[in-house]
Amino acid sequence: MSEVRASLIHRRNSRRVLCLMLGLTLLAPVSAFAGKKKKADAQPKTPKVIDYSNIVWPNPPAIARIKYQAFYAAQRISQVEAGSHTKKAKWMDRLAGTQPQGESGKVLFQLAEPYGVAVDSKNNLYVADQKVGAIFIFNTETRNVELIKNKTHAHFVRIIGLAMDDNDRLFVSDPGLRHILVFNAAHKTEDVISDGLVSPGNLAIDRENRLLYVSDVELDQVLVYDADTFKLKRTIGTTGHNHELTSPGDFAKPTGLAVDQEGNLYVADTLNNRIEIFDADGKFISTFGKSGDGPGYFARPKGVAVDADGHIWVADGQQDRVQVFNKDAQLLISLGGHGLLPGQFQGLVGITVDKNNRVFTSEIFPGRVQQFRYVTDAEAEQLKKEREEQREKKAGASQKEVTPIASPAPTTPAPQSR
Repeated sequence: MSEVRASLIHRRNSRRVLCLMLGLTLLAPVSAFAGKKKKADAQPKTPKVIDYSNIVWPNPPAIARIKYQAFYAAQRISQVEAGSHTKKAKWMDRLAGTQPQGESGKVLFQLAEPYGVAVDSKNNLYVADQKVGAIFIFNTETRNVELIKNKTHAHFVRIIGLAMDDNDRLFVSDPGLRHILVFNAAHKTEDVISDGLVSPGNLAIDRENRLLYVSDVELDQVLVYDADTFKLKRTIGTTGHNHELTSPGDFAKPTGLAVDQEGNLYVADTLNNRIEIFDADGKFISTFGKSGDGPGYFARPKGVAVDADGHIWVADGQQDRVQVFNKDAQLLISLGGHGLLPGQFQGLVGITVDKNNRVFTSEIFPGRVQQFRYVTDAEAEQLKKEREEQREKKAGASQKEVTPIASPAPTTPAPQSR
């Protein structure tokens, strides 16, 4: 029996070695000959212009309600440039932004792990990158970027959430330092908020009621501050239960926050896989969502936003998809899935909707922010009306082109000869 067992083990090991050798053989041509192409065969690559205008949800012929527009990963980078091969710069140079830009098209700044996103009154996009340790400020028109850097403009340890008020004051949460930094419109530090905070995460501002909301994943609470005096007013949720509470009005690691036009607060209750809604006084209104992977279900919702029509956008971190619900929590549309193509996500964490109905999503694994355009209910209704008018015009034109067939004129029979 021992000899048979030894023989079987020998055969099994031989098969493993053979498979390994075969795999190396199959891979060898790629690595061995990739750098040995003749110079004569090398053809200069002409960048292709990619048209994103046809990427819409839902698919035609339905009226588009979400349109893909762009993505942000680094300064002046495009989909073509993102896939091109350039000489590698030093890792620290790329992160610090000190690598000079040469003729090869190297980029100065690149996102690594973007999280919180916000938009100012000039339509500039702000992105908090916890790995780079900086806040990227993208001009969405020119694609230029500037940074609020660690140890240059402020001191950061791990920045997560961003929020912008109507005076372009920027609020930045740093759970590494257990506080929130406040920058003025000139990007100078103005104040710091730390009262009651342990691990501040996402932020939201109620501009009408002058409230600053902060989710704290360690406390399982949402802390409410006066947006002008920065004093703590109240807390929402019960703390001290190790992320185990499931009762309405309580949380298990709350993350994303959003405020609608009526002052209602929406909270992504991440571990409970639901969205909870509160009024401006912090009173619980309702909740929706269950654990699962089907339509309308959640698996670690991380971000939440509300558009101009009151629709609720939820970014699902585990399923890498965005689902849009109406005020009655009915699912209207969804997009996403795991991947790097436009409209797909990898490590989806943040979402926001600005005053121009632009939707921005952040992903931590590819280091990317995607931009979409929400088509409002009024715009969709107008498009529908225009389509109907065009159909009526075409129908009227086709009727005019059809000429009725005239009936033959009566004829007199010819006289017969006798």
